[in-house]
Amino acid sequence: MDERYDVVVVGGGAAGLSGALALSRARRTVLVVDAGRPRNAPAGHVHNYLGREGTPPAELLGIGREEVAGYGGEVLAGDVVGAARADGGFRVDLADGRHVHARRLLVTTGLTDELPDLPGVRELWGRDVLHCPYCHGWEVRDRAIGIVGGPFGVHAALMWRQWSADVTLFRHTGPELTDDERRQLAARGVRVVDGEVAALETRDGRLSGVRLGSGEVVAREAVVVAPRFTANSVVLRSLGIEPVEMEMLGSVIGSYIPSEPTGATTVPGVWIAGNVANLQAQVIVSAASGLNAAAQLNADLIAEDTRLAVEAFTGRHDSLATIGPHD
Repeated sequence: MDERYDVVVVGGGAAGLSGALALSRARRTVLVVDAGRPRNAPAGHVHNYLGREGTPPAELLGIGREEVAGYGGEVLAGDVVGAARADGGFRVDLADGRHVHARRLLVTTGLTDELPDLPGVRELWGRDVLHCPYCHGWEVRDRAIGIVGGPFGVHAALMWRQWSADVTLFRHTGPELTDDERRQLAARGVRVVDGEVAALETRDGRLSGVRLGSGEVVAREAVVVAPRFTANSVVLRSLGIEPVEMEMLGSVIGSYIPSEPTGATTVPGVWIAGNVANLQAQVIVSAASGLNAAAQLNADLIAEDTRLAVEAFTGRHDSLATIGPHD
């Protein structure tokens, strides 16, 4: 396989498909290579996506692939293991040994949620174990919610209190609370439980409570944790683009790839979009960033096409002075 494309999009989530759609509509030859491991696969539905509220994630991606294909774009299932400069563009290496050539790259590989090492968290992730109130708050409104504390425990407890009056902060490994923080939590009716969390208890496959190191079980219907958000950067690192750490409230929450507002990276010809660049982007934001990067990328290709056309045009004439009005 030695196909040549104007653009290879690495990652077929909302950002990648949105970018591929715009580029295909711009009459570019586009290939999307998708590993088939979307971050939001455990979630039942996509929320806050105007016009697609409540759509299952797999259904949204299926719609996107069909739209890209409808304008001539291609979608290939596979893993990209690296890329390198080649022939004025990029050679994109696939895990099965094949490679394709691209004039430009749009990398939308997303991030990985590194979950706390607590029994029960991974099994319930995306259903009863949550992290984003804007993604899942409505679905657990008025239920008994537990916050497994860390550096952001107080921040999370006060935020989730917007969706339920029954919020408990398990201080777990979080810092000692200040008098002001305890006052804020008490004023909002948030209960504080000291001591480390040992595990999450389940009943019939659903969360039933939080078990403390003492053996006590506090009944809860939903639990909030704070994953570490790590950018999926294998392809970008192969091009010399390194992730950097992101801090919030004085603590590191993960890593991301820095870029210009256009999505352009430090390597000419490589753009990024979605969660690999913005750890806090929800699906609709990722889709918008894919469109933005695609438009900027296409403008760069237009500039190159024009430069090459001028060189070829000039080469067909001895000088610009010989060019007539109809040449």
